[in-house]
Amino acid sequence: MADRVSQIIDIVHREVKPALGCTEPIAVALAVAKATEIICDNCPTLCPEGWRLKAGFRIDVSVSGNILKNGMGVGIPGTGMVGLPVAAALGAVCGESSRGLEVLAALSEDAVARARELVASGKVGISVAPVDRLLYVKATVSVDGRAEASAEVDPHAYAIIEDDHDRIVETSFADHILMSSESGAAAADRTAGDDGLTVREIFDFACTVPFERISFILEDRTLNMALAREGLDGHYGMMVGRAIRENQREVFGDDFLSYAMGMTAAAADARMAGCTLPAMSNSGSGNQGITVSMPVIAYANKYGVDDERLARALILSNLVAIHIKSYLGKLSALCGCVVASTGSACGIVWLQGGGYEEVCAAIKNMAGNITGMVCDGAKVGCAMKVASGVSCAVQSAVLALRGTCIPSTDGIIDDDVEKTIRNLGSIGSMGMKSADRMIMDIMLCK
Repeated sequence: MADRVSQIIDIVHREVKPALGCTEPIAVALAVAKATEIICDNCPTLCPEGWRLKAGFRIDVSVSGNILKNGMGVGIPGTGMVGLPVAAALGAVCGESSRGLEVLAALSEDAVARARELVASGKVGISVAPVDRLLYVKATVSVDGRAEASAEVDPHAYAIIEDDHDRIVETSFADHILMSSESGAAAADRTAGDDGLTVREIFDFACTVPFERISFILEDRTLNMALAREGLDGHYGMMVGRAIRENQREVFGDDFLSYAMGMTAAAADARMAGCTLPAMSNSGSGNQGITVSMPVIAYANKYGVDDERLARALILSNLVAIHIKSYLGKLSALCGCVVASTGSACGIVWLQGGGYEEVCAAIKNMAGNITGMVCDGAKVGCAMKVASGVSCAVQSAVLALRGTCIPSTDGIIDDDVEKTIRNLGSIGSMGMKSADRMIMDIMLCK
C-alpha cells in the first residue's frame, strides 16, 4: 500500500506543476531554449555573455497542428504579443530549459525587445510538421559564420518535444544525436496510461492519505489565487471574471456560484492575455489547472474550509481530471475545461459531505451535460468557456448531492463510471478528429 501511495503522489507531481504562459507556446520556447543551449555549450564563441547568440542565426520550428492551433491567438507573457514566433524568439534569448514549463521565468524588458527584433527581422520560422502526433515540436537553431566555431563544425542544433509539453525526447548538434529517449506515447502504450487509476481508488486515496503527504497541493491555491486576483485587478483579455464579479447585484448575485465563476474566469483572463504570473497546471494545461482547482478553492474561501480538507478536495479534483485526461491525450478537439470542471465538481461534492456514489454521479452528470464543447485554440475567449464549465460543475455537484444522476439510458452514460469515462475519452480522442481538422482549417484560412 505504501508503494502505491508513493506512485499516486508521483502522478500528481508529474501532472500538476507550475507553468508560466500557455503551455503550447511554452513548449515551443522550451525546445528552442534547449537547442540554443546546445549550440552555446558546443560553440561558446557564438554566445558572448549577455547575449545568447550573435547576429546571423535562425530559428525554425516545426509543430503539430494542435500546437499551432493553441498557439495562434494566445498572449505570450510580458510581451503584449500573441503567437508562436515571439515564444520561439524568447526561448532563444532568455529561455532556461532546466526550468521546464517555467522556461521563460528569466523574462525581462530587454529580452522582450530582443525577441521582437528577431521576429521583425524574419529570423523565426514556424511550419506544420507532417506528423500524426497531436503534441510535437521540433526546434532547430542554425548559425551563420561557421568560421567563428571551427572548420569542422556546422553549428546547428535541434530539440524535439513529443506527447508532453516538457518532454524533450531527442537532441542533436551538427547532425550528431546527443540524446534520444522513448516518447510519452510509447511509454503510455506499455502502461495503463494513468498508472491504473480508478475513481474508487482516487476517492479512497484522497480520504485516507496522510495530510503531510499531500500538503504540497496547497501551492495550487497560492498560484491560482494570485492569478485570479491579478485578473480581477487588471484589464486582461475580455475581463470575463471582472464582469461577473462586478455585476453581482444586477445579474449574478453574491452566491458561491457567481464567486466561483468569477474567480476562475479571472485567472483564465490573466493567463490567456499574457500575465507573467505562473498557473498551477494540470495534465499540461494551465487553464485546466485553473478550472480543476479554483472552484474548489472558491468554496473553501467562501465557507472557511481548513487546509487539510481543502488539500484532500484538491487531490481528488486533480486526480479525477488526470484520470479522465489519460483517455483523451494531452491535446484534442474536446475543450479541456470539460475534463477539468468535472474534477472540480468532484471536489465540491466531497467538500459538501458527498461520498463515492455522489462523486460518480457528478462525473456522469458532467459527461451528460457539456461533452462535445470544442477546443478552437487557446485565446482570451477561453475565459468564457471556463466560466461555463464552472457553472456546469456546480450544477452537477448540487444534483449529485440530491441523489440525482443522469441514467445509463441517456447517451454516452453507463452504469459503470469507468465505462462512462472511457466513452467520453473515445469521443474526444477519436470521434472528434474530423472536427479538429475542420477547426484548424477554418482558423488557418481566416
